[in-house]
Amino acid sequence: MIQPKADCSLCGLCKGRTNLVLPSGDLSSPVVLVGATPGANEDLQGAPFVGRAGKILNQAMEDVGLDRSKVMITNTVKCRPPENRDPEKEEMAACRQFLDSELAGRKVIIGLGKSALTDLLGYSGPMAPVVNTRQTVDILGEKITFIPTYHPMACVYQKVAREELRKTLRMVKEEFNL
Repeated sequence: MIQPKADCSLCGLCKGRTNLVLPSGDLSSPVVLVGATPGANEDLQGAPFVGRAGKILNQAMEDVGLDRSKVMITNTVKCRPPENRDPEKEEMAACRQFLDSELAGRKVIIGLGKSALTDLLGYSGPMAPVVNTRQTVDILGEKITFIPTYHPMACVYQKVAREELRKTLRMVKEEFNL
């Protein structure tokens, strides 16, 4: 896995970061969950999904009996954008080499939310029609199954998002015996 150097300055996001946010969990898992960007807590701790969205994700995983340590969790970019805005195309492109190296060789990629869906699949339409559909993405010349689902923060406001996220996690747990 290629990781950015501690002093990475490939894009402007480096100016506001406290820490690079690198993957966590089982780094050799066949399953990887990909979010969009680190938030404030993630920036402080240097780990993905440790703030409010992480608590929601942890609860959804617990609800379906999926141990967080059995999957790898990462983001499309490794630094927090100002004011938690979505990452810009150039920022995602700057981190893409790191993301590709994290995703290579996986059996399934779970895209958490629109930014992951846009970055990995090139899709920018509404979430509902594509949630829990099996897509294919090309990662370094390899075709890998990609399943888009709602970001954990969408679960705060939408009951359907909570149910679909749980459905995704349950499906992955059962399919990969996690």
